[in-house]
Amino acid sequence: MNLDQLQTPALLLERPVLERNIAAMTGRAKRHGVALRPHMKTAKSAKVASLATAGNKGGICVSTVAEAEYFARHGFRDITYAFGIVPQKIERLAKLRADGVSVRLLVDDVANVKAVAERAKALGASFDVQIEVDSGQNRGGLKPDDPKLGEVGWALAGSGALRFLGVLTHGGHSYDCRGAADCRRVAEEERAAIVAAAERLSAAGLPCAEVSPGATPNAVHATRLDGVTEIRPGNYMFFDLHQTGIGSCTVDEIAVSVLTTVVGHNRAHNRIVIDAGGLALSKDIGANEPLPNTGYGWVMDLSGKTRIGDLRVGRVSQEHGQIESDSPLPFDRLPIGARVRVLPNHSCMTAAAYEHYNVLDGGADVIDQWDRINGW
Repeated sequence: MNLDQLQTPALLLERPVLERNIAAMTGRAKRHGVALRPHMKTAKSAKVASLATAGNKGGICVSTVAEAEYFARHGFRDITYAFGIVPQKIERLAKLRADGVSVRLLVDDVANVKAVAERAKALGASFDVQIEVDSGQNRGGLKPDDPKLGEVGWALAGSGALRFLGVLTHGGHSYDCRGAADCRRVAEEERAAIVAAAERLSAAGLPCAEVSPGATPNAVHATRLDGVTEIRPGNYMFFDLHQTGIGSCTVDEIAVSVLTTVVGHNRAHNRIVIDAGGLALSKDIGANEPLPNTGYGWVMDLSGKTRIGDLRVGRVSQEHGQIESDSPLPFDRLPIGARVRVLPNHSCMTAAAYEHYNVLDGGADVIDQWDRINGW
């Protein structure tokens, strides 16, 4: 099968780019002397996970219970569920534990520790648990100097069904960075925060076996990782226009794109209509701040290597996308039926619309199709 035979919109994955991105992050982790636990919430694919864990410790990170179940079915036995746990989700995870899968959980509240422990005991299950630390994103977790940090640690230590393992953070505020210097600053903020939390817990008699920061921009730009045991980036496998805008990658390091077909011309308003709309591309416009006038993605030629002028998907409805430009559009170059590729603003959100990847090897032929897990 080649690109002309695919039904559109279709999700494309350039395997050579993926492999280079994976090798680069594996090399960074080894240079820093830390383990790499790839976060699979972006790729959600066992095939990609096999490549990402090769030469590494073998553990992975997920954001949904469905992901944990899927990767366990595909032979992954060391899984961090890096999302605040609640008792209602313990039963499904307890089934994985009964099958011999190591499942690490995440908490930041004493009352919830007690509720989760009670549910785990009732199911005859036990789990390793990390405390979530807020290193600056201000979403979830405890600040390193919060008195509740020790309270949660001791609640875990005395719970019976939950074993205190260490600390975990996601420096997601790195996505607000602008340029490498800014990313390096936030990477150090993340490292310093989680190491401070680990040192505080250790001093209180709760040594941390795992000290785990996340976030792709921080992993790319970190200049030091002393005090850290592992890193958990995920977007680095694919990258996207947002990561390009903040300085974490170049355009030729973006591994995924959406193949779409021109379905109409609106010459009166200087727009070309395509069959990739808000569902196919996502409505994430986060790349527009670091890359002004990006819209919902850049329009590339069929090779995926060259942007066509300043073309962008400027408007979307559910299934329609509208290509726009600051200059007259090349209607003759893009007749109805022509195909182009769109680079995503946020690859995690864009890929979530598709059931599989159409894998390319640098050319126009689809060499394989790799499944992925969606849902919760």
